[in-house]
Amino acid sequence: MSVFTAAADQSLCAPLPVLGKDVTVPLVTGGEVTYAALDYAASAPALQRVWDDVAAYAPYYGSVHRGAGYLSQLSTDLFENSRATVAEFLGCRADDQVIFTRSTTDSLNLLAAVVPADCQVFVYETEHHASLLPWRDARVTYLNAPRTPAQAVETLERALADRDPYGPALVCVTGASNVTGELWPVKELAAAAHAHGARIVLDAAQLAPHHPVDIAELDVDWVAFSGHKLYAPFGSGVLAGRADWLQDAEPYLAGGGASRKVARRTDGGVDVEWHSTAARHEAGSPNVIGVYSIASACKALTEAGFDNLVAREQHLVTAVRAGLAAVPEVKVLSLFGDDAPRVGVISFVVEGWNSSHFAAALSAEYGIGVRDGLFCAHPLVRTLLGSDPQEVGECGAPEAEPGERSLNAIRVSFGAGTPDEHIERFVRAVKELVSKGAQWKYRTEDGRCVPDRGAAQL
Repeated sequence: MSVFTAAADQSLCAPLPVLGKDVTVPLVTGGEVTYAALDYAASAPALQRVWDDVAAYAPYYGSVHRGAGYLSQLSTDLFENSRATVAEFLGCRADDQVIFTRSTTDSLNLLAAVVPADCQVFVYETEHHASLLPWRDARVTYLNAPRTPAQAVETLERALADRDPYGPALVCVTGASNVTGELWPVKELAAAAHAHGARIVLDAAQLAPHHPVDIAELDVDWVAFSGHKLYAPFGSGVLAGRADWLQDAEPYLAGGGASRKVARRTDGGVDVEWHSTAARHEAGSPNVIGVYSIASACKALTEAGFDNLVAREQHLVTAVRAGLAAVPEVKVLSLFGDDAPRVGVISFVVEGWNSSHFAAALSAEYGIGVRDGLFCAHPLVRTLLGSDPQEVGECGAPEAEPGERSLNAIRVSFGAGTPDEHIERFVRAVKELVSKGAQWKYRTEDGRCVPDRGAAQL
């Protein structure tokens, strides 16, 4: 019986049209099948609406802010209107700035570059490397993985209470884990940070595509996210929030656009007056198409209605979790437990299987694209797997042979564009691989598990 038998009675919205929904891929066992893209947590497929908007604008492309021509002026208006759209999507406060970057990683590195020199940064070991690693010039306190949302708040409060209360402090936390999909208590963590005189930045890379994000309502100081996870093409991101640290610091990149006035001095040097607006950290010619695609995605998600999208995604989450729970050999990874609210990101391991081997079989034999590895969150995945942090195991480069235990996991992720059939096929494939085994032989090549094309079918 289909895991979606009851869906018709729930009046769930249809999946949003995305690029690639009809792409077919070859199977190692013969024939072709429509590709099931279940790796949204890495990069979500672009919405068809976004692609159409970009295609309509492309003939009018022009460089922004510096051109007197019509196309440049049109592009400048589009660029700045996109900034306003993103600010509205995020519920920005009147004095917040929206800065366009390349990605979440770029956004958090930008923020790391502008924090005061004596700032103390607090980061959970459960963070994605984009949040865990940028704070090289700050005093960093790494917090142990909490096992409940309440423990997350308590851990932070204790750490903040022990710090030097006279220096600036910043807390960095994810909104939804890129490994477990679990939602973090952002509003409570923000309240704890502010009660101790600290600021907080929200990594919303996995939250914004699945759930409303409101800066003012959550009372966070900054939000960072990527366009390529928000159903837009690669190469664009956002850092939005308080302006003071951004205005007080030297530009993240020095160059045209960031500078307001540049003049030679009599001693042969150069005097520079930097912009105090978002342009201060947007040097160079910006990615206008990328920025516009983010704004288009924000509009599309808002118009579709987040309540509708969340309801349908939760139905998919329930179906996947129920399907995996029916296979005793499967262990789903979780920090906060089965009842924790989560988005469409689920990681698991399979007893007796190397995770890379299992993911390769899903792709080669069923046309299903998932991800295996440590998901750029090495400390978290190792904690969840109960392994020693020093054990060998790299993100996307398993060293075990097919069939051997690996220190990696498998991640399935989905969202607004995922059709029911992809989830049904995934659940069926997991059950068949566990009960019957792979139909093909696999080998490790360049750090990846791939079908052995010279081998016979099993």
